[in-house]
Amino acid sequence: MKALLNPWIARLPAVLRELRPAMLVAPAMSRVVGVVGATGGREISRRMICERASERAFFGVSALLFAASTVATIAWCTSMSAMGAMPMPGGWTMSMAWMSMPGQTWPGAAAAFLGMWVAMMVAMMLPSLVPMLWRYRKAVGRTGETRLGRLSALVGVGYFLVWSVFGMVAFALGSALAGLEVRLPGLARAVPFALGVLVLIAGALQFTACKARHLACCREAPGRGLRLPADAGTAWRHGLSLGLHCSYCCAGLTAILLGVGVMDLRAMAVVTAAITAERLAPAGARVVQAIGAVIVGAGLLLIVRAVGLG
Repeated sequence: MKALLNPWIARLPAVLRELRPAMLVAPAMSRVVGVVGATGGREISRRMICERASERAFFGVSALLFAASTVATIAWCTSMSAMGAMPMPGGWTMSMAWMSMPGQTWPGAAAAFLGMWVAMMVAMMLPSLVPMLWRYRKAVGRTGETRLGRLSALVGVGYFLVWSVFGMVAFALGSALAGLEVRLPGLARAVPFALGVLVLIAGALQFTACKARHLACCREAPGRGLRLPADAGTAWRHGLSLGLHCSYCCAGLTAILLGVGVMDLRAMAVVTAAITAERLAPAGARVVQAIGAVIVGAGLLLIVRAVGLG
């Protein structure tokens, strides 16, 4: 037995000499891995803190903007209501929002209307715009917090620019129609019936493929998994695209608001709730159809009422 162990005992010093470098390197490697792991952990933690701060800033600014636009809209509507409305033939009243004040030029009236319109659109559309901006931020990916905030703001500016153009067209048509209604009593008497037809058409639009297509763009853009470049040109074009899709999608509901009363807070609240539900409710298609059915019913009632009054 001793004879068998002697060769192994004789080789033991050589084996230990061979293992010594590895025994010395292992603790060093362990320390390096620990340092790298700690550094990576701190980097991940720092990144998570920055992302959370960016999220809080985004939602905080959105909430402040919504509150400010809501207060401005309420104040404007209150001041317009204090001026009263113009009684018209046919048993209805015309909002003074379409008329120039004494001594006010048409460009001045248009600028005043545009200021009111932008504040109103921010208050009405921001609840449904915030999720779209959030998806845009996710599609852009990680970039500097300041740069991401600027790009998100640029998307919002492009979005509301489209609505501003829509508002100026609405004011030009509305003020021209208001002037005709003042001069032509027969046309004014037909307004209640025309309003019923307008509401009926707006309700029917809720069931069209065009409505479904544009609503899908509002609910899903940008698509899941899509990556967008973090540059100003892409952000601007994305905002304009969202604004166009949204204005087409909301054309019927916006027409109802303009027809019923652009300065009516109750009408604004109802239209805002409908627009937000269409975009955020899980069963968007069913919500759209339910809203359409209600609008069609309201249009028919307005037509029957107008015929009865006539």
